[in-house]
Amino acid sequence: MLKEIRPAIIILVVLTLITGLAYPLAMTAIAGVIFPKQAEGSLIEKDGKVVGSALIGQEFKSDKYFHGRPSATTAPDPADSTKTVAAPYNAANSGGSNLGPTSKALSDRLKEDVDRLKAENPSQPVPTDLVTTSGSGLDPDISPAAALFQVPRVAKARNMPEDRLRGLVEEKTQSRLAGLLGEPRVNVLALNLALDAAASK
Repeated sequence: MLKEIRPAIIILVVLTLITGLAYPLAMTAIAGVIFPKQAEGSLIEKDGKVVGSALIGQEFKSDKYFHGRPSATTAPDPADSTKTVAAPYNAANSGGSNLGPTSKALSDRLKEDVDRLKAENPSQPVPTDLVTTSGSGLDPDISPAAALFQVPRVAKARNMPEDRLRGLVEEKTQSRLAGLLGEPRVNVLALNLALDAAASK
């Protein structure tokens, strides 16, 4: 019986070493050589300090900055571990809210967000991505329309010409991958860093 079991155990150990250790280490090493920035998390630096990642959104509350998509991520409540509290862009708990179209909580939040944005810029329709959360809750990008919608608020808060801000949005707009895949998008962190740089000149 040991003769039949021994080859199975050897194959299990060998395949575990190959697929569970050697292959992941080799892929990590190759990725680090070919795509070093991406392998380290696509980190963005300012003045030698890491300020974020191009892949994970951040919450900007000030009127002086462009805002990203709402995030439905949560974290454990420090006061009661059986509950959760809102923690926007929490990469440790990526996910959507799972609220359906009949949810009163979702309907109330959407109405509140739309009303606030309409008051901010009554002349333009509110872009969908400024009021809807994504499946991951970590989106770092918004549509060019969502960025342009926010121009009047940011221009007023910074006392900058709107045309200059529109130029920044156009400059930071990324096109479709290979001209085919995805949609045009604007990375909110990159845009806000460019905004700070432009405001300091």
